[in-house]
Amino acid sequence: MTRLPAGIIGACLATAPLLPLPAQEVSESNLPTIARVHYEGGGDWYANPSSLPNLLSEISRRSTIRVADRPVEVRLTDPDLPDYPYLYLTGHGNVSLSDREVEALRRHLRAGGFLHADDNYGLDSSFRREIARVFPDEVLTDVPLDHPVYTIRYAFPDGLPKIHEHDGLPAQGLGIFLEGRLTVFYSYQSDLGDGWEDATVHRDPPEVREQAIRMGVNLFLYALSAGPPR
Repeated sequence: MTRLPAGIIGACLATAPLLPLPAQEVSESNLPTIARVHYEGGGDWYANPSSLPNLLSEISRRSTIRVADRPVEVRLTDPDLPDYPYLYLTGHGNVSLSDREVEALRRHLRAGGFLHADDNYGLDSSFRREIARVFPDEVLTDVPLDHPVYTIRYAFPDGLPKIHEHDGLPAQGLGIFLEGRLTVFYSYQSDLGDGWEDATVHRDPPEVREQAIRMGVNLFLYALSAGPPR
């Protein structure tokens, strides 16, 4: 799994938000990317097709970390799952994981992986049900505002930005922590993926799309910097 070295992690946390990050040495064949989770049943795991390519393009433009041009699709039972530091799960419908997928995701996250679940209206109840199967003894809790996901590159003093209306509720950044490490980040009532899509898809104001992209950059950098539980 591609990780940022400890020195680069420190620079990420200490560098002013608009300054470039240190370069990462990595071969062309092993560039970090985002892995969209192709889950077994339920919702449209493939929703917002332009979102992840756009986010990767912005990560490349806004930092000196070399990233792949395109995301990948991965099943939770694929043997190369550990190669991807940032798993992204979304959809509108009833997310349903098989027993094998539940076990594989649990093993991956306990080994140091990171999952970002993005509430694409209609995902909430099924995601909460499935993540409770993955970690029956853990609960989704508010991610503290001083956590690196809100500070590592861009500052979000009020937490997760609100991108789309949904139920009119405030956006919430919820997480599961394993031994102090944020392992699952759930962007609830926000819909970051819509904000990453081509501007013509949802016609969000530029300032709203900017907030979505900035939050996505933070999440990606955190995923690359986070290691196994301490």
